Amino acid sequence: MKRNGIFLAILLLLPLTALGQDKKKTIELPDWMANITERFEFHGYGQAGYTWKQQDGKQTNTLDLKRMLFWVKGRITDRWSFMFMHDFSSVVQEFYTDYRITNNKALTVRFGQFKNSYTLENPLSPTKMELIDVYSQGVTYLSGCGSDPLFGVQYGRDLGLMIYGDLLKNHLYYELAVMQGQGVNVKDKNNKKDVIARVDVRPVENFRVVVTGQLGTGHAVAESKYNPEVHVGDDYKRNRWSAGAEWKSRVKGVDYWKTRAASVHGEVLGGQDGDVKSFGAYVTGCVPVCQALDVVGSVDYFNYNTDADMKQTNFTLGVQHWFFRTCRAQVQYTLANPCNMGQKHYSQLQAQVQVAF
Repeated sequence: MKRNGIFLAILLLLPLTALGQDKKKTIELPDWMANITERFEFHGYGQAGYTWKQQDGKQTNTLDLKRMLFWVKGRITDRWSFMFMHDFSSVVQEFYTDYRITNNKALTVRFGQFKNSYTLENPLSPTKMELIDVYSQGVTYLSGCGSDPLFGVQYGRDLGLMIYGDLLKNHLYYELAVMQGQGVNVKDKNNKKDVIARVDVRPVENFRVVVTGQLGTGHAVAESKYNPEVHVGDDYKRNRWSAGAEWKSRVKGVDYWKTRAASVHGEVLGGQDGDVKSFGAYVTGCVPVCQALDVVGSVDYFNYNTDADMKQTNFTLGVQHWFFRTCRAQVQYTLANPCNMGQKHYSQLQAQVQVAF
């Protein structure tokens, strides 16, 4: 299988090499090869860097490979497509198929494993996010990205069936999904399904308001200090809500990667796990200061257990330089102030390089 894949890749690259050697010559691809290049898209990215941290008088530092993903998008017909994504540092993360029912984009059905619709940030790719830590504390905890011990590390994804589409000349986007509620690559452990809804209103260009909600039942896979009344194997209420907004400027007539757009997005969000409620809010912004160089800042607050006041506030400031369209180098400093979390405040300096295609 590996040899066949390598052989196919060589065949696909040969015409491109020939074109590069003599641009005046026109080479016609065989029908089967032209069909592949028209119907398939190959993408990937890697993010790696360095982290220094000082906490409780101790310093730690490490090099780390955060993400290494590859995915394929395929168009079977004009209405039917599929997507497969694998994270080489963890697991297969997405595999789903879409079928567009209407002639326009008003109604499409998706079935498989994909990112859930909860929050403004969770559906977005890490390559598009301003922070090296990617998502806010609340999004990471409530959407199942990994910081909730009861739910486990699920990368904000789940198995399910979803309908979505654009209405009112793309001023209104919606998603409605029935998800398994257990996470990636596993069977359901309580035979109960979650319902997640999303409404994305775009009244004017480059501005949107996003409201999401989730009703569901979780099945605890580990103990959690934030919720000591729920134990491994317990089923518990797992509901969520969020409301946020995003604005982006656009600089016309220039390469987007050379002259970046200013942007800001924020959200308030909360959830209930069993009898424990949580609440948070964040604002993250990005301002270009010169060609291909941005200043990034964020204030991020989240209370993991409002009754016990287990909260943390993070302040982040940094810069990023785009050296190609989707490639950048980032440096960011974070001051974290936890309260009633069993740890003291800490400082963190991170650097990261992103290469994507």
